[in-house]
Amino acid sequence: MEDNRSKILARAIDLFSSRGFDAVGVQEVADAAGLKKPTLYHYFGSKSGLLKTVLDETFVDLFAALEKVEYNPNVVDSLEAVAKVYFDFARTRRAFYRMQLSMWFSPAESEAFKAVAQVNERQQQILEALFLQAAADHGNMRGRHQAYAATFLGMLNTYIALGLNGYTTLDDDLVRKAVHQFMHGIFS
Repeated sequence: MEDNRSKILARAIDLFSSRGFDAVGVQEVADAAGLKKPTLYHYFGSKSGLLKTVLDETFVDLFAALEKVEYNPNVVDSLEAVAKVYFDFARTRRAFYRMQLSMWFSPAESEAFKAVAQVNERQQQILEALFLQAAADHGNMRGRHQAYAATFLGMLNTYIALGLNGYTTLDDDLVRKAVHQFMHGIFS
C-alpha cells in the first residue's frame, strides 16, 4: 500500500510528464493523490521541493547503476553497459524519463530547467570520468572527454525518446547499434 508521500510523488510524475511542470498546480497534485494541499506542503514544502524530491529520489537509482559500470579497456563494453543502464532505467520509468527530458528543453530561466540541470550535470560528470579513463588507452580520445560524454548522452536520450514514442524498442540490440554508431563517429 502506498503511503501519502509516495502517492504524491507518483501522481506528480504522472502529471508533470503528461502536462509539464509549469502547467500543473499543487492543488491538482494533491487532488490526484486523494489528499489535501497541506499534506503535500508537509512533505515537500513547496512545488519546487516536490520537484527536487522527485528528481533526487528517482535519479539515485540511475546514478547507483552507472557508478557500478566499471571501465573496460575495450571501451565498447563499457559504453554498452552504460547504454543498457540508461535504456533499462527509461523503460522502467517511462513517465519520469519523459518528464525529465522535457524539462531539459525548457527555457533556461525556468524552474524546471534549473532543477533538472543539476542532475544532468551529475550524469555528465559520470560519463566524463568514463571517457577520461578511456583516453589512457585510446590516445585519440584525449582532451575530448567532455564532448564525448555530452554527445553520447545526447544520442542515448534521442534513442530513448524514440523508444518512449513507440518508434523503436529499447533492447539489447539497440544498445549494440547505438554504441556501434557512436564509436564510428568518434574514430572516424
